[in-house]
Amino acid sequence: MGYRTSPHTADIQLEAWAPTREECIAEAVTALVASFADLTGSEPTGTAEALIDPGTDEDMLVEVLDEVIFRMETAGQLPLSTDVESLTSGLQVRFRMTDISQVEPVGATPKAVSLHDLRMTAEGGQWSCQATVDV
Repeated sequence: MGYRTSPHTADIQLEAWAPTREECIAEAVTALVASFADLTGSEPTGTAEALIDPGTDEDMLVEVLDEVIFRMETAGQLPLSTDVESLTSGLQVRFRMTDISQVEPVGATPKAVSLHDLRMTAEGGQWSCQATVDV
């Protein structure tokens, strides 16, 4: 499991990989947050859950990443960790949250997930995904 981020013209490119689709989506959340915030020393302040509608793997990835951006903008919270579980009706996502005032900004704040260069694939027992995030 892992992730990396790289600058992209006026954007951030996220890549993540893991043995399962759900873990790959969770790693993508970690990559998104790490692209603009240092969580070192942040304490958990609560939990949050989201039900993600069924769709293509790419659609569900975008919906989870958009949920992180939405919660940051509306509740001032960021996930310290993310658990993703498959349901017959989509995904159940559980975030362990911290208050944004506890984090150190280290990059441009994300605004939205782009559909450009979006991908989520499984190959050789490993899932990988890629997303471009507007900043």
